[in-house]
Amino acid sequence: MFLLLNIVVILMIFRGLFSSEILKKLMSYRWKFLLGFQHAFFFLVLVLIIYFTENSYLNPPDLIWSIIFNMMYSLGIYYWVYQYLVPKFYLSNKYPEFILYALMCFLTSSLFRILSEPAIFGIPFMRGESNITFLYNVYLTQAIVILVASFLGITKDKFLIEQDVADLGEQKEQLYIDLLKSKLSPHFLLNTLNNIYVSSFVPTEKTSHSILELSKLLQYIIYDSGKEKISIGQEFSSLKSLAELYQLKFNNQLDILFELQHEEVWDVIEIPPSVFLTLFENSLKHSAIGMEPSSFVKVGCTIENREIIFRVENSIAENKCYSPDIGYQGLGNKAIAGILEKYYPGQYHFSSQALSSKNYESVLKINYNA
Repeated sequence: MFLLLNIVVILMIFRGLFSSEILKKLMSYRWKFLLGFQHAFFFLVLVLIIYFTENSYLNPPDLIWSIIFNMMYSLGIYYWVYQYLVPKFYLSNKYPEFILYALMCFLTSSLFRILSEPAIFGIPFMRGESNITFLYNVYLTQAIVILVASFLGITKDKFLIEQDVADLGEQKEQLYIDLLKSKLSPHFLLNTLNNIYVSSFVPTEKTSHSILELSKLLQYIIYDSGKEKISIGQEFSSLKSLAELYQLKFNNQLDILFELQHEEVWDVIEIPPSVFLTLFENSLKHSAIGMEPSSFVKVGCTIENREIIFRVENSIAENKCYSPDIGYQGLGNKAIAGILEKYYPGQYHFSSQALSSKNYESVLKINYNA
């Protein structure tokens, strides 16, 4: 059953049928199942140990009652070590106290069995092989119970601590990405609203169009950027909205060109949000578009052999002192690489380099079936 569960999980992961939340729940179930299996297997082995060590000096039904008695007694010792001794002392780095209490538990539990079992089951206390076998059985089983309970308790808690640290790391990373995804410059928003307000004195189609594009961009930032994945169509809608609003600021005089192909399949292919938008935002920022006459931004996207190829080329600002207000403040190349590594490990290629002293190009290729 355990092997079958592993195979199902691997196949589901390979086929991409599980979301991260479902996968975490399944892995949590598998871990609980494994812990339960370990406990049950240990006590099954313990029953066999007691049976084969006591059948030399006890006969049924005393042998059966002795096994039941020892199992109930060992279960109490096992639970105390597993649930109390390990978390309170070992995991608190109080190793001397842990060893001392474990040794005291071993001696006390062994002494109790040595004094009680001969009286309960009529084991004759005399010099002989049966006496030695009885003492050997007591010390062996008590040592095994305490050692196994300690080992499994340490393993379980170490695993849970590592999982908590890993989960906190993922939460921190996700919060950082969400924060970056949600950035919209208040100054840019205020300027855009002012431009729309001024143009509203003479109502034109341009005014309503500007309001619509601003609404689309805000909807993307508030709703879509928080999702795990969105369609390419949604991502490019945000790119075009940002371009339209930036054009509004400069009376549609900007050289921003979109060369897009295979748009008919964009609604069925999904990518992590803000990746393309960030590369576009970076190109607007570093091209000094609207500041220098020769500045430009060219965006291209195509699909070849189940691979998304996104390319953005821009001019390089001659005056490095420019600090243009683009509006959407994106993730940065390092964060983009982190997102791509999370969703497409080994299935993407990202390059960002200067083609000349005046041109810069960023190219992202993603195998969307990965």
